Amino acid sequence: MSSLIADCLAQRHGDNFQLHEKFLNTQMVRVLRTIGYDRVYTRASGPYLYDAEGTEYLDLLSGFGVFALGRNHPTVVAALTEVLQSQLPDMVQMDVSLLSGLLAERILALCPPKLEKMFFCNSGAEATEAAIKFARYTTRREKILYCEHGFHGLTLGALSLNGEAVFREGFGPLLPQCDAVPFNDLPALEAALSRKDVAAFIVEPIQGKGVNIPSDDYLPEAARLCRRYGALFVADEIQTGIARTGKFWAIEHWGVEPDMILMAKALSGGFIPVGGVAMTAPIMDAVFNRMDRAVVHGSTFSKNNMAMAAGLATLQVIEDERLVENAARIGQELLSGMVLLQERYELLRTVRGKGLMVALEFGSPKSFSLKAAWNLLETANKGLFSQMITIPLFKNHRILSQVAGHGMNTVKFLPPLVINDRDKDWILGALDQVIADCHKVPGAIWDLGKTLTGHALKAKAG
Repeated sequence: MSSLIADCLAQRHGDNFQLHEKFLNTQMVRVLRTIGYDRVYTRASGPYLYDAEGTEYLDLLSGFGVFALGRNHPTVVAALTEVLQSQLPDMVQMDVSLLSGLLAERILALCPPKLEKMFFCNSGAEATEAAIKFARYTTRREKILYCEHGFHGLTLGALSLNGEAVFREGFGPLLPQCDAVPFNDLPALEAALSRKDVAAFIVEPIQGKGVNIPSDDYLPEAARLCRRYGALFVADEIQTGIARTGKFWAIEHWGVEPDMILMAKALSGGFIPVGGVAMTAPIMDAVFNRMDRAVVHGSTFSKNNMAMAAGLATLQVIEDERLVENAARIGQELLSGMVLLQERYELLRTVRGKGLMVALEFGSPKSFSLKAAWNLLETANKGLFSQMITIPLFKNHRILSQVAGHGMNTVKFLPPLVINDRDKDWILGALDQVIADCHKVPGAIWDLGKTLTGHALKAKAG
């Protein structure tokens, strides 16, 4: 580490929250302090975070899916170090780089055969923006369909396809001609497509907000309907793709061949932001159809050597360490263990997921004492109970997890794909204890519930 950064870290150790409260997002600091997540991490390796005392935490957020390889994977570190030391020309712009060509070749070899071209960008939101533009230009139509409760990013175009009102409120007017349809509802989708004015249907194969999994016929039939009515079928694999669900792409579970695949997050190796769109040749050729249109869409940093090297190294690690297979095996064993918990605990209503994208949904219990306590939380703030799972998991078991979405009593796990049997047992043992404690009224966890209720009512009052 350079003396500049080492000195900064040493001299200002522990100032994280003070600096963020003063110069960055004050409300985020308030949230973290309120729920007891105000730890100062000093080191990270694989799926683990460490604080200054050396306490180990298991990260089941993985940076919202960025750290599929875990943190600081040595293969990615070595690739990036090599790029830095090689003094390569970078972002010449009036040039085409070798590393971007190699990464495109490698990704497309892992895509359905009809996808023959790549566009690189810096993030999932940028990939969504590109898909909107490319679909409109290719089809000469304006309307974009998306699903209720979907999430495709927070830039203005991507936000126009965001199915959660909390993210959209106050940021309008958004892009026109963007219409929502219910997820997993084929009649509603066909009704919207049948007007023959839709450029593209953009859908997450598994919705990240809630880990909502479609019926087996939904995505294949959606793709067929898009072809029938002249719309492009776009799979948003920004979170589900690159080995997350026990297949390289989630669409492989249903044998679907989209016209575009959006990707980002895991492709970064956890270091350098990188996103991309894999597409058919006719889409690329329609957008970039003349020499004077060669730069009609792009992104300044998109094909930088560090990002491309991170992507190449990430794909190599996934292959060498058989992470697709690991995600499938560990994920299935986690799900099986969670189903056993569901059979024992009335608060746990549903277990769902594929690979290492897993959710537990909690619901109103039948027993009188539990039902009264549950209703108190729900009246204060819908979805508040899920915090009574995530907070004790963190405080008592050193497991970092998340609520799956606003107003949901669903807890989501998105672990690094490198977790092992020890981690699996750690997760299941912790869940067993936390959920068991939730069934004890009165009890310490319901005391936490009263505290959360007070915070929620105070926040509503302003």
